[in-house]
Amino acid sequence: MHVEIDSPEEFDAWVSRGRSPERSLVRGRQPGVAVQGIDLTDRLDDLQRVDVRGAIFLGCTLPEGAEDALQARGALVFPQLPDIPFNPYRNELHTASELYRDLGRGYEHTPDALIYAWTRTAAASSLRGSLAHTLHDHAVTDALDELVEEVNTDLCVGIMGGHAAERGSETYRQAANLGARLAGSGRVVMTGGGPGAMEAANLGARLHRDPAELGRALGMLAEVPRFTPPEQGGQGITAWARRAMDVLERIPGQDPSIGIPTWFYGHEPPNVFATHIAKYFSNAIREDILLRLCRGGIIYLTGAAGTVQEVFQAATGNYYIAEGVRPTPMVLVGVEHWTQRIPAWPLLQALGRDRAMGGHIHLVDSVEEAWQVIDGQA
Repeated sequence: MHVEIDSPEEFDAWVSRGRSPERSLVRGRQPGVAVQGIDLTDRLDDLQRVDVRGAIFLGCTLPEGAEDALQARGALVFPQLPDIPFNPYRNELHTASELYRDLGRGYEHTPDALIYAWTRTAAASSLRGSLAHTLHDHAVTDALDELVEEVNTDLCVGIMGGHAAERGSETYRQAANLGARLAGSGRVVMTGGGPGAMEAANLGARLHRDPAELGRALGMLAEVPRFTPPEQGGQGITAWARRAMDVLERIPGQDPSIGIPTWFYGHEPPNVFATHIAKYFSNAIREDILLRLCRGGIIYLTGAAGTVQEVFQAATGNYYIAEGVRPTPMVLVGVEHWTQRIPAWPLLQALGRDRAMGGHIHLVDSVEEAWQVIDGQA
């Protein structure tokens, strides 16, 4: 049995079970434990008593001299990595307050911006940098898996759409109402975690219990509609994010939804309305996990290249799905958009012909119709 330990309490429980001569943290050829990102400085006695052969210590704070002793006794120790602007061994998902810390000084001073800036340096592509962001993404995946363990993934519904939907626009309002409708029916709303339609869907899910509060939030946000810089017709990320934080402070709904953004698209800031944020360095891993978890269906609002990628990545999984497994319902919203402007629908139809996926792809013209499709397939 493989065991991951990411809190002092879990470590103490395992030590308690492993102190007897017959028991150890690692037994025989069984996969062992991974102790990740916790402070063990006051647990020297425990570390000395417990059999640690095969155990992995990832970025833990250890007592002086313990690292060499652990390795001599058969443990594998991954040290803390200096000069990395994030914790590669984190044991929890991100939060808006963490990513936007120091926003008062300007977005460029936040951890989110500083980490993206780091990804553009040579250090990020070095061996140390590659190891750091790979470990980080693995840790985020572990934390996300723990979150959804108690959730029926058949109730997880993805809302995909472009970042260009402005606050105050009809597209933004509809995405928010769709998120609220899904959350109100017991679904878990999942998005790509960015601005635009993604932000709106997470907002709607968070405030679904009170339509009046949702309407008030939409009005407040519409005063700062764009995150793009002034030379591109926007107010900039700082003003955009500050207004969202203002909404959270005044209207602090907490109904859960999940955002899965990426630093690969660093020009797109993460939205603050997802209660759980799993931000990745690797867009490929992020896309795969996001689409894999949305077993309850995926709704595609109008979007461009990124949304098209998500359409056909999900279509590939549905096309090759194992016999007897239900394909993930896919609902494209906007007949003109998906047949004329970006004609993905005819190709999707061609792929679905004579395949199981053919009965699970839908083209509709409104979010109300999209909701009816998802609700009808529950």
